[in-house]
Parts: sequence; structure tokens; C-alpha cells
Amino acid sequence: MTTFVDRVELFVAAGNGGHGCASVHREKFKPLGGPDGGNGGRGGDVVLVVDPDVTTLLDYHHSPHRKATNGKPGEGGNRSGADGTDLVLPVPDGTVVLDKKGEVLADMVGKGTVFVAARAGRGGLGNAALASPRRKAPGFALLGEPGESRDIVLELKTVADVALVGYPSAGKSSLISVLSAAKPKIADYPFTTLVPNLGVVTAGSSVFTVADVPGLIPGASEGKGLGLDFLRHVERCSVLVHVLDCATLESDRDPVSDLDVIEAELARYGGLEGRPRVVVLNKVDIPDGQDLADIIRPDLQARGYQVFDVSAVSRQGLKELSFALAKAVDAARAARPEQEATRVVIRPKAVDDAGFTVTKEGEGLFRVRGEKPERWVHQTDFNNDEAVGYLADRLNRLGVEEQLMKAGAREGDGVAIGGEDDAVVFDWEPTMMAGAEMLGRRGEDHRMETTRPAAQRRRDREAERDEALGEYQDFDPFDE
Repeated sequence: MTTFVDRVELFVAAGNGGHGCASVHREKFKPLGGPDGGNGGRGGDVVLVVDPDVTTLLDYHHSPHRKATNGKPGEGGNRSGADGTDLVLPVPDGTVVLDKKGEVLADMVGKGTVFVAARAGRGGLGNAALASPRRKAPGFALLGEPGESRDIVLELKTVADVALVGYPSAGKSSLISVLSAAKPKIADYPFTTLVPNLGVVTAGSSVFTVADVPGLIPGASEGKGLGLDFLRHVERCSVLVHVLDCATLESDRDPVSDLDVIEAELARYGGLEGRPRVVVLNKVDIPDGQDLADIIRPDLQARGYQVFDVSAVSRQGLKELSFALAKAVDAARAARPEQEATRVVIRPKAVDDAGFTVTKEGEGLFRVRGEKPERWVHQTDFNNDEAVGYLADRLNRLGVEEQLMKAGAREGDGVAIGGEDDAVVFDWEPTMMAGAEMLGRRGEDHRMETTRPAAQRRRDREAERDEALGEYQDFDPFDE
């Protein structure tokens, strides 16, 4: 059974916005009391948050599909729909978020770090919010915007100060168990350690973490053994400790060649050249192990390594090793640049940026891409002619019609708004009046008269009444 997962593919979907409501207030003696449709609620976001109590991505391995709740639709009486609930997903410290192409979206280090993996859709406006002096009682509302959905990849890179690296069964798990309170599984066969183990070490006033990275073998950087799965856990460590087995029973191995092999694999993986190295000659409690350590120590010191003779069984050399690692960690922390305050990057739009693009795709087909046009299309109810006319107004004011004409579009050409998968396609009419003819002049609402002053409307009604009375007075029922 899988107990540790450090890489998962996750499908996240934010909540859709609720639809706006088209409603007219009605009560006795007020047949047309005005629009009172409420707005739809906003959907819920999908949010990743670093939680120090989470150490694995196992939950997402079993349940890779996560979706936030949708916003509720608006109702009459100016009642807005409730917002959807954000879906908060806890992840371990050191989680890297990537898209399907491998581009890094976020590097989540530090308790409480937040990343919005999928943004919710906005709620649609009700007809009360769409009312204006020219359109007093809209007979339509906007639909809720769909929430963002996408596939992401989560990779866990262990956050530790010291990484213990070496061949399988070199004694790394035993060493971390005596240096700290960690209790890893220990046995005398290869690949006992199948997950990175973390331990906290205290040396004087210094406290640091040590990671036991699963055994590496030749070809690890190419995916052999467990290498590629766990080499990423070395990336964040400040100090690398080579644990060399001085009591190996394999005749074709020796500590120096083991060190060269591991260094070659680290070099192929890349990015670790400047990390301080420490060499631990392990298992010196065995007589042959101590003899071998005495032979190879001068060669390793000549290469510039700090070398320590250690025995996890007899606890020999552990104090010296822990204080040396503490000194190296403190030096690495001091050399690390101070954490800068959160920076807000402002990227102003170009002066001539219209917020959308028009491109010609084949004969008689033009595609419009842009945040506003695509959002407006998703919020339009195409079964409502008035809503289509409202969309035409918005696109025209944005300048889409003008840009289509500049791009060479002619009446009857196809225009697609959106991407390949979710585009809305229609035949273009240069005046963009499709669906708006029934409204008369664009922007006016004939259900409520607003163009004449109140006094003038009153005089007109009185004149109409007098004319009707005059016709009645002149009427003779016997004059047939």
C-alpha cells in the first residue's frame, strides 16, 4: 500500500458563478414596479495552502479531482445569490506547482503560503443592476461566468538543511535515527528506505533538519533505481553529507568509488555544484571498517573534504559530526540573502492595447480573443434577443466591430469569439444589430417612457383625453 507520494497530477475546477435573475416588482396598483432581479453569487476558488502538519501528497493521489462549489443564482426582490465556498487544499512545505507543460506556477515554501490554483467565475448581474436611464426595465439578466478548470502537477521537494546521500545500505537511516528522534525503517538489504525521512538535530544553540534521501545507484539521474523520484529532495538542502560504507560486503565496491559515482549522478542532475560537502566514513565500529577508513581518509582530505569517522552503533564521532554540520548550516543561512518583502509587479498595458485581438483564420473566418469579449459571451443568454442586443452594444463600444472591418471582414463572414474549444461562432453583420432590431433604437426601452419631461407627458395625456372626450361628445348613436 502506498504511504508516501511526492508527485501527483491534480485536476482542479473552481465554482461557476450563479446566474443573475430577471424579475419585475409587481404589487397591487403597480403593474410595472421596476426591475428587482438580484445578482448571482460568485463561485468558490481552489486554493493551495502550505500546512506544516502535511508531509505527503497521498490524499491527492487517491482523489485527483477537486472542485469548489458554485455560486447560487439571484432571486427576485433584489435578493443576491450566496457565494460559493472556497476549496482549501493543504500541501506540504516545499511543494512546487507546475502546469501540464512543466512550467512552474508557484514554489510554495513557508507556513501559510497561498496559491490560487483555479479562480472562480463571477456571478451574473440581475436586471436590477443592468437598469440604466436609457434601459429602465431590462428583460434579461447575465449568466454566471464559468469557473477556471485545469490540470496541474504537484511535486514535493523536501525542505531540509542537510541531505544524507549515498548507496543503499550505507547506513543513512541508522545515522539519522541516532542523530535525531526519527524512527525510519532499517534493514540490511538494498532500498530499505522508500521515502525521504526527516529528523531534527540539536547541536548547542543550533537546530537544523536532516533528510535521509533514499539510496542512489549509477544511472539515478536517468531514472534508474529510485534516483529520479528522490533526487529532487536534495535540491533545497544547504549541506550534502556523503555517507560511505566502510564495511561493504560487495567485492566490486569501495568507499572512494562510491563517492565518485554519487558525485557524478549529482553533477548530471545539476544545480548542486556550490553546496558544501561533508564525508562520513560509517561503520568504523567494525575492525575492517576502521582499517579501511584509516587508509582512504588522507585521499579524501586531499580532495578538500571534511571527513568524520562515525558509528551509529557505538555512537562514535556523532557529537563532532553534529557540531560540524551545525557550523556549516549556520554559515549557509548567513550567506543566504534576506527574505524580501512581497513584491507587487505592475505591468501597465500599452497605450494602444485594446484588450482584445482580431485575427483572420482561413477564408471568411475571424477569431476574437480577449478577456472581456470571452467573458461577455459566456454571460449572454442567446435565447433572449434583448440579451443578444446588449452583447452587441458592449462589443461595439469595445471596438470589436471597428477592428473586424480593419481586418477585412465582410458581411456574412464567420466570427468566432473564444478559443478552439469554447468559441461562439456567428455570421457577422457590420451594424452588429442581430437580436437588437426588436428594441428599436439601441439602448432604449419602450416599456417605460423616459424621453419626454414629466410636464410634457402630462400635457400630452390631457390632450389625448380631451380629444377622446370630443369624439365621444360628437357621437350620435341614432345617426346611422
